[in-house]
Amino acid sequence: MELELTPIEVRVLGCLIEKEIATPDHYPLTLNALVNACNQKSNREPLMMRDESTVIGALDELRMAHQLAIEFTSTGSRVAKYKHCLSNRWNFSPAETAILCELFLRGAQTPGDLRAHASRLHALTDRNEVEGILHGMEVLEDGPFVVQLPREPGKREQRWAHLFSGEPDIAPEPESPKEAAPAGTNTPQTLESEVVALRQELDELKADFSEFKTAFE
Repeated sequence: MELELTPIEVRVLGCLIEKEIATPDHYPLTLNALVNACNQKSNREPLMMRDESTVIGALDELRMAHQLAIEFTSTGSRVAKYKHCLSNRWNFSPAETAILCELFLRGAQTPGDLRAHASRLHALTDRNEVEGILHGMEVLEDGPFVVQLPREPGKREQRWAHLFSGEPDIAPEPESPKEAAPAGTNTPQTLESEVVALRQELDELKADFSEFKTAFE
């Protein structure tokens, strides 16, 4: 996909998609409403604080350079409003749109997190459904639109990220620090203690084996 949006362009696009689904009665959005949505403290990661001029610049890029937003003026109103036109370029399903929206607004997430967050925009059954949708968006025409990130240390699920800003920066997993052997580890006293412990373990194994053998005699 030949597209590379900036973080504020992604945030503006995500807000337009979100408000169309969540609050259709107040959509399209005025510039003031869109600025408030970008700076909203709930359902956002990372939090932003952008002024009107920054949001206008992002809108201009989305409208002119990427054809992903349009300005809309209703009859009898002089206030310009804005709406996204994602569907003019791609035929995403409602579930795909909801998942992309959450990736735009919250960044990379696991399928479990996406299921919890995107369900407010479109009903999703479980994590497996979300994972299937994500894998589907990897092979859609004109895609891929999402990518699975390497597993983070100590995490069970892998996160997914959108590709509307190009390939995500993937930090290498930190290497586990190697513990230096404490001074004096191989002293005679230490070695003697280790030998005693090994003998005890061997005696216990012999006793266990004798009990096991006796049970079959």
